[in-house]
Amino acid sequence: MTPTAVELMGTILFVLAILHTFTTGFFKRLASIQPTHAGLWHLLGEVEVVFGFWAMVLVVMLFIADSEKAAIHYIDSRNFTEPMFVFAIMVVAGTRPILRTATIAVDFFARIIPLPGSMGFYFTVLTLVPLLGSFITEPAAMTLAALILAERIFVKGITTHMKYATLAVLFVNISIGGTLTHFAAPPILMVAGKWGWDTMFMLSTFGWKAVVAVVINALCTTLLFREELRLLPETESNRSDTVPFALTCIHLAFLVGIVIFSHHPAMFMGLFLFFLGIAHAYQHYQDRLILREGLLVAFFLAGLVVLGGQQQWWLQPVLMSMTSDQMFLGATILTAFTDNAALTYLGSLVEGLSDSHKYALASGAVTGGGLTVIANAPNPAGVTILRNYFDDEAVHPFRLLLFALLPTLIAALSFRLL
Repeated sequence: MTPTAVELMGTILFVLAILHTFTTGFFKRLASIQPTHAGLWHLLGEVEVVFGFWAMVLVVMLFIADSEKAAIHYIDSRNFTEPMFVFAIMVVAGTRPILRTATIAVDFFARIIPLPGSMGFYFTVLTLVPLLGSFITEPAAMTLAALILAERIFVKGITTHMKYATLAVLFVNISIGGTLTHFAAPPILMVAGKWGWDTMFMLSTFGWKAVVAVVINALCTTLLFREELRLLPETESNRSDTVPFALTCIHLAFLVGIVIFSHHPAMFMGLFLFFLGIAHAYQHYQDRLILREGLLVAFFLAGLVVLGGQQQWWLQPVLMSMTSDQMFLGATILTAFTDNAALTYLGSLVEGLSDSHKYALASGAVTGGGLTVIANAPNPAGVTILRNYFDDEAVHPFRLLLFALLPTLIAALSFRLL
């Protein structure tokens, strides 16, 4: 397929954006070297800004190369439901009532596991919360898991190796842990309706294999860092910041409502605005709402939507030229460079895919969802919440990729051999 000039330009900018994500640390160092322009370098060093920045470049080039009408039409043709939903669900899931409820549940299950120190708590967070993502959606699960880990694990000064390993396993487990249902994982959601996949199909074909991989990944990481975790005290969440039961129920109702109407922006954004009013009225029961973090993640995903819309010309022929085994491997690798939901969406446009190819594409897409920050839509949320605990307040992509290889391999073996 021969690309148009606009498609070729979009692909070049997409590649530049990917390279930019691997060099955000360089821009942060520039901020200290050149204080006169520190604000600009800090901006370009924010990984959440990268794709939004290059998407803006694409739009400006469309204005110049084509016309104002063409640029506006292209933006209007993009679907920004997912960025809006991730923003809303992040803010609601990150509130004190929701976070306390999730932490209490994790504490309860952790006490059942006979492991010393914080080993049981750590293992439970990396298994229970990702699997919970199949019901409350992956972005909500990512937000909860990252906030819980920040409060109870990362804040205690764990080693850099453990930070990267934890983040990598969290990303992989969130990506595969949402496959127990047909509506929670973005790459599954993109194809479930067209291919006739319901929750029973997901449980029998994907879900139980995902559970096996999630448990193995969490267990291996817990055992690998057992010495560190044994030294971490088994602390309970702070009980002084109590929240009325009725208010907790109201927050849960808003969370459920936003999840139910996740494909209808007017509905879930209406609920979200109503929620903001409730949160303000009872702000003494709230911590700071993560509005800034949510907006940054939404901006990142919106930029990915804009740039990703120009990649069909090369992605589709690549996918169609593969056997099912090649497609699984190819989807896993390609997911590291483009959002896995975009990958499966392009696959859904191809007519005549066999069942084995459909399975290979979807399973490969979720398997590779932890390799990079851009591989899965919820990943930027985890980075935004946890990055302050890393050196230079930045998650280095190469180190993340390195630590994600083993849990990704375990997920791959689970989906291909079981």
